[in-house]
Amino acid sequence: MRQTLLLLSAVVALAAGCARESAPAATSTPPAAGPEAAMPADAAARHDEYSYAEPDKVKTTELALELAIDFDRKQIAGTATYTLDWLDQAAHQLVLDTRGLAIDKVEGAGKDGQWAPLQYELAAADPLLGSKLTIQTPERNATVRIAYKTSPDASGLQWLAPSMTEGKQQPFMFSQSQQIHARSWVPLQDTTQVRFTYTAHVTAPKDAMVLMSADNDPDAARDGDYSFTMPQKIPSYLLAIAAGDLVFKPISERSGVWAEPAMVDKAQQEFADTEKMIQTAESLYGPYRWGRYDILVLPPSFPYGGMENPRLTFATPTVIVGDKSLVSLVAHELAHSWSGNLVTFSTSRDAWLNEGVTSYVENRIVEALYGKPQADMEAVIARAELQDEFTDGNKPLQRLAIKPGDLDDPDNNLTGTVYTKGAWFMQFLEQRFGRADFDAFLRGYFDHFAFQSISSEQFRDYAKTNLLDKYPGKVSQQEFDAWLYEPGIPAAAPQVRSQRFSIVDAARIAWQGNGKLPPPALTSAWSTQEWVRFLEGMPETLTVEQLAALDAAYHFTGTANGELAQRWYPLAVRSGYHVADGEMAAFMQRVGRRKLIMPIYAALVKTPEGLAFAKDVFAKARPGYHPITTGSVEATIAKAEEGAKPSTPAPAP
Repeated sequence: MRQTLLLLSAVVALAAGCARESAPAATSTPPAAGPEAAMPADAAARHDEYSYAEPDKVKTTELALELAIDFDRKQIAGTATYTLDWLDQAAHQLVLDTRGLAIDKVEGAGKDGQWAPLQYELAAADPLLGSKLTIQTPERNATVRIAYKTSPDASGLQWLAPSMTEGKQQPFMFSQSQQIHARSWVPLQDTTQVRFTYTAHVTAPKDAMVLMSADNDPDAARDGDYSFTMPQKIPSYLLAIAAGDLVFKPISERSGVWAEPAMVDKAQQEFADTEKMIQTAESLYGPYRWGRYDILVLPPSFPYGGMENPRLTFATPTVIVGDKSLVSLVAHELAHSWSGNLVTFSTSRDAWLNEGVTSYVENRIVEALYGKPQADMEAVIARAELQDEFTDGNKPLQRLAIKPGDLDDPDNNLTGTVYTKGAWFMQFLEQRFGRADFDAFLRGYFDHFAFQSISSEQFRDYAKTNLLDKYPGKVSQQEFDAWLYEPGIPAAAPQVRSQRFSIVDAARIAWQGNGKLPPPALTSAWSTQEWVRFLEGMPETLTVEQLAALDAAYHFTGTANGELAQRWYPLAVRSGYHVADGEMAAFMQRVGRRKLIMPIYAALVKTPEGLAFAKDVFAKARPGYHPITTGSVEATIAKAEEGAKPSTPAPAP
């Protein structure tokens, strides 16, 4: 999953962009890299505490869905049928994850092929994990079927009225299953330690095109009746569905864009380099193994930058700005086809194996297609944001291999850790071993663990054999382990500098000194990344006169570029530049991508006036926000309101 093109400097990561039959357990226990790095036992490290499932006893190997989409009820209803592999012959129950689902009936197929009711119990709901569904299977049925309905408030689904779409003619629905939201629209073993193939038959209103993370046919008739097959095994968080007024435009023989009619031409032009990206990644890391690679452009309420659903990346329209400056998002989601979708982390505590490796591969694709200066700028921005995000209070989450118990919610990894530190670790290894040998290692890693879920310890063992021991004297085990098990960034981490940013910094400093804005001859060639650097280097506040001068010259207020908006509007809030209030409110109501709007909410709630403004905007924007975004905004406002309450005076002595 891509939280950002330019990575988010706040607590929120996934996963992800941005996800495996288990590989053999690691056989060695790594030594501590420091006093804070005591390693857990491998069994504890591989236990997925965010799932009720028992994959050591039974695993789903195939899932068959029969679903009906009802826009009026905001509901998906139907059946899920599981083909099961019983690993423990003493086991007599199937445990599944659910959240807010109404279970109508559970049946098992007997040896004679006849369906018979099975006893089941749906436990009380846990706020994070949902409800444990325990099905009694005394015969260890090879096939189990569940009839169910989703809730209109399912955390993994968003239902949009026509007014909230680009075309404003038809309703829209889409899923977001990562990290543990698939359980809100399908009862299943919602853990990355279980991979399965799936088929689906979906009915919908005839004017709605339905797509899934499967074999979407670019020539499919829009008739309300659709069938899908996903032949490669995937973990549950890569299960995806979308329905709405969608049309297709090709980019190449194996890639294209799905979007609403008003958006599809712009998306096709912006993402025209997709096939080149695929070919670049293949030249580095081996063949693309998923058939087609299509991109679905969602309405702006999508809470993330992108989601790497196999065969069908979900993408925010906020990266379509007309100059391809934000298309590294596509490079990121495509890179997940190797790191994440092909080789997946075994628990959310190892999310860097998805996002960090993917961010490294993304940067290599960007460098190959758009040049090293572009790749360097993006790396510098990400690392600057990491420095802002890492504090003394979140050291436990700064380790790549997070200890059991330190991550309270799988959605709450530090972005700086799983994306930026993970990619930085890969660059450190590349620099020490040389690009040619490291590329060969990474390609071998993807092949060795293909279609499996692994832990940080398994990565460590594989790297020890195929990198550290193979090329002795280049990286010590202690250096390697410091990246995995210690907080912060090791002192030996390689640095990246950008000559283009040096020019930007000089121009900004000159303006602050003499009031003379950079001339158009200079700024007309600046990319999004250079403008981001220009804004991020500003003081905490400016005078209203300074902001007005910037606005008059560069038109930041009302910008269509979300990367600039999410930096300009907080600066305006902190500086009391109320000229921007109207366009800021419109932006917050139009866009639901958390990375772009949460910095604005965070700035607003710091004052009583701003808090009132934020609450008013949120009340208007809430119908168009995804449940994940809604939860983030609610938490920010609630925390501010709690802090604003007068403290209770201590009793008199």
